[in-house]
Amino acid sequence: MTRWRPLAWLMLAFLISFAALHLQAEPRAGAPAGAPAEAPTLRAADGFVGSSRCAACHPEEHAGWQGTQHAHALQPVSEATVRGNFNDVAFEKDGVVTRFHREGGRYLVETIGPDGHPGHFEVKYTLGLEPLQQYLIELPGGRLQAFGIAWDTRPATAGGQRWFDLYPAQKLGPGDALHWTGLQQTANFMCLDCHVTDLRKGYDAATNAYASTWSEAGVGCEACHGPGAAHVADPHVRLPAQFRARATNIWGGDPAKRPDVPAAGRTAEVETCARCHARRTQLTDAIQAGQPFGDGFHASLLEHGLYRADGQMQDEVFNYGSFLQSRMFAKGVSCSDCHDPHTQKLRADGNAVCGQCHEPTKYATRTHHFHDPASKAGECATCHMPTTTYMIVDPRHDHSFRVPRPDLAASLDVPDVCATCHADKPAGWTAQQLATRLGHAPAGFQTFGPAFFAADHGAPGAQVSLAAIANDANQPAIVRASAIERSAGLDPALTGIDLHGALADRDPLVRAAAAEALASGNAAPWRADLVPLLRDPVRAVRIAAARTLAGPGERQLSDSDRAAFTKALEDYIAVQRFNADRGEAHMNLALLELRRGNSLLADDHLARAIAVDPTFVPAYAQLADLYRRRRDEARAEAILRQALARNPRSGLAHFELGLSLVRQHQLPAAMRELQQAADLEPDAARFGYVYAVALQQAGREAEAVQRLDDVLARHPYDVEALSAQAIWAIRRGDTRTALDRLTTLQALRPADRTIGQEIDRLRHLPPQ
Repeated sequence: MTRWRPLAWLMLAFLISFAALHLQAEPRAGAPAGAPAEAPTLRAADGFVGSSRCAACHPEEHAGWQGTQHAHALQPVSEATVRGNFNDVAFEKDGVVTRFHREGGRYLVETIGPDGHPGHFEVKYTLGLEPLQQYLIELPGGRLQAFGIAWDTRPATAGGQRWFDLYPAQKLGPGDALHWTGLQQTANFMCLDCHVTDLRKGYDAATNAYASTWSEAGVGCEACHGPGAAHVADPHVRLPAQFRARATNIWGGDPAKRPDVPAAGRTAEVETCARCHARRTQLTDAIQAGQPFGDGFHASLLEHGLYRADGQMQDEVFNYGSFLQSRMFAKGVSCSDCHDPHTQKLRADGNAVCGQCHEPTKYATRTHHFHDPASKAGECATCHMPTTTYMIVDPRHDHSFRVPRPDLAASLDVPDVCATCHADKPAGWTAQQLATRLGHAPAGFQTFGPAFFAADHGAPGAQVSLAAIANDANQPAIVRASAIERSAGLDPALTGIDLHGALADRDPLVRAAAAEALASGNAAPWRADLVPLLRDPVRAVRIAAARTLAGPGERQLSDSDRAAFTKALEDYIAVQRFNADRGEAHMNLALLELRRGNSLLADDHLARAIAVDPTFVPAYAQLADLYRRRRDEARAEAILRQALARNPRSGLAHFELGLSLVRQHQLPAAMRELQQAADLEPDAARFGYVYAVALQQAGREAEAVQRLDDVLARHPYDVEALSAQAIWAIRRGDTRTALDRLTTLQALRPADRTIGQEIDRLRHLPPQ
């Protein structure tokens, strides 16, 4: 597949390219930096009154909520709220001894601080409740930092009641983004939006400081229903977020009894939960429950690395993306059908919650699941909602509700839920058993796995399969959008995807994905399709269209269209400024200026990206590339050495420095940097390929061939590595290897007639 590769290592698939490791959060302006935030000054315009005001009229709901994790998501420290042992206990890891102790009513942690020296740091808030509790420490600039050693709140009999490190396999120190003092642990951005009600981040880019405030600690009533002042004053005034009444008739799988579920009501409820139960990028904090999800957030799609190829969760993605790909969502089920939204408890125990819709006499039987109905294997969730453990102790159910497919596990390199219990059986045993007992191969609702796996590995025919998924209106919207996203950077004329239809799709996920897929090329030919999106009712779609049209695409717009473009682009810029505490936002502004031909302005944004986040290596690489284009290679080298001084284990920094040294004819030094890049990131095909080429040009062909073998072992369809091996094999007379590599290349590039001609030539050579 021929990709457009002006910045191949930096394809920004969505608006802020770095999705949060946990949840992206944001607090409220108005309080001085470092001020306590549990009692902020509320503005009259906010209309938030607090959950206690709801209790008088809704006592049952309020009572149920009070005992939940929502209510205790964030709490000021006190004897009643702290679950961890602060009775002068020590925890040691990597030679660092951390001590948890108290002085009067203060809870303190003695550990290595941001300057690399030991210090005593006061805990301000508890974060979460079960199965673990973290602690927030306030640092200068209003930063609330999530401490990396957490308390296991499970009973001791379950392995709990202990301190444990959230990153046991990593040795972290000050300067590392994942160290408790680092950017990735700044709760103002990473956590708070989903642990408090009505957050305002209050980040000031000029001072690089936060003045974060919120209306209520914890996830209160108004986090889900919107501000309640008007409703409290007059109960006839509806709350901003209204949800459908839950169906009272249980239909048990009988279509005649199936309740009529209006799509709008279902979507509103799911989108309200998605505000926190989704992997997403936040666009603004000036959004409340009841407004469209896409006005405030950009949902992560089923991306490689976040989800398995078949859609099973992999990274910490929460529930929204999984649920959107499920048959449950497609059939009208919403969150509150299974979960009581106030108590957070299931509507019924065990299989009974599934039995609301799935007739127990048919499904809760050995003939359905082939196990003892009273066993763990007889529980619906065991096979249809397998768990993945996050944060060491927190197993979470996959909400894609998929049919087990052991027949696909090996070919798609995905977990086989059946093997969870049958790990002692040989490969293929579970698939054979299931097929035999069913009398046929299993079939599920999610059918996109083979296409996504092929695309993620660059396999032959992948684009045809992607197009079939993207163009299939019966596929869930998030699946179609994910197929389009995987085609980003390809020449639209060659993808086979109906981008005209996708840009006009009824689902905003699809419209936004289609607009973003065109961003890396010339959008001018798509102007007529993109212009209507500048007025789209959903912010995420409008700003995607504006970013794509910026530059060549914005020329020749009519006056009215230009006005719409300007407004949408201002929204896009506002999103980046809102996220100005992240290097990615400044990078996005830099790339925008480059699209519009303003390279000097791009310099400023890249410098700011580095200042905000010294660990964000792509900003150094892009800035160095700008100086390379200006023929100032010495300045480019200096920037890359600065990147390495701060990030010595960055493969990208070593790689870019190696290329800079090659251009300066410092070949021995360049070879060392290229080797470092390839060794540090062996899964980066480009790094291995370039180092192999350097080895070959240095006369070390045996080593070069071995390096390419290593690349192809991990990436068997890498076009550059295949091409190089074919050429080298031809030169040394190794016809067999050359034909093997060329045959694979021909499958990848069937339209390239020169490959077929070379294959014919080699096949007609006399045997040697």
